[in-house]
Amino acid sequence: MQYRKLGTSDIEVSEISLGSWLTYGAGVERDKTEACTRAAFDAGINFFDTANIYGVGAAESVWGEVLSEFDRSSYVLATKLFFPMSETDQGLSRDQVHKQLDASLERLQTDYVDVYQCHRPDPDTPIEETMEALTEVVEAGKVRQIGFSEWTIEQIQASCDVPNTRDFVSSQPQYNMIWRAPEAELIPFCEEHGISQIVWSPLAQGVLTGKYKPGNPPPPGTRAAHDEMSVSISRYMVDPVLEAVQKVAAIAADAGLDMVELALAWVLRKDNVASAIIGASRADQVYANAEASGTELSQEVLDAVDEALADVAITKPQLAAFAQEGVKHRDS
Repeated sequence: MQYRKLGTSDIEVSEISLGSWLTYGAGVERDKTEACTRAAFDAGINFFDTANIYGVGAAESVWGEVLSEFDRSSYVLATKLFFPMSETDQGLSRDQVHKQLDASLERLQTDYVDVYQCHRPDPDTPIEETMEALTEVVEAGKVRQIGFSEWTIEQIQASCDVPNTRDFVSSQPQYNMIWRAPEAELIPFCEEHGISQIVWSPLAQGVLTGKYKPGNPPPPGTRAAHDEMSVSISRYMVDPVLEAVQKVAAIAADAGLDMVELALAWVLRKDNVASAIIGASRADQVYANAEASGTELSQEVLDAVDEALADVAITKPQLAAFAQEGVKHRDS
């Protein structure tokens, strides 16, 4: 496993990280969560990403139990806030930053998180209030660094402009061979501002494993066949995309690469990408994904992938699901 610096911070994260979206504590049983977590440590993965909304606290709670068995200094832990945890708890106000962080720390059974992330922007709260609150929790020792997920360039710039507050060191966008939207504006902007990418869905919700075949229903037990877990996969489950992915599978085979290894190495080819978040329900999946760290792709392979996906790749900036444009200022 190889490691990269997270933005301008002194935190080093593994190129492959383990996430718990729609899985741990809810979709995946406790014993499988523990098996995948132990496999991650065995494989050299030191970065674990969760959020308060995953299982509405369940994912944090189960990781709190499992990770408590490991030396706290041996891993990097990230969580998020924004989505509604109750009818009255949502967003990025000062009260919510403090309240949700304290609740997350209790569930995670730790005194601090290494990276606290704004899960989506909150244009209903003044950006000054959000950045000041995030700075307060850092200064209180409850958070080491701060990040965001799926913010617009305008919103990131506005955060940078708030005086006497901490700067973001990480961005968490969807990014993969098909979903290339971050390349248009986000990655260049973040490179200039010392912000690294921690990318989610590097395997396009599993589509880039090649297991979904055009014209066929999803195999039983897969994410696309699961009512709850298929929420973000529908955009990929169309025949033109699946046909293009089969071409990429052939490219991988010709290069002597596993399809998963190719897909993960593809996002990691960007220096600005610090880590690719994987999801897993079995320990063997963790080990297989970890193999991608350090894999370098030839220009010939990269060109072939571009050609295969030319008609289906998303290359222009896109607003993420549940994200909103706009910035509110305190004096407006």
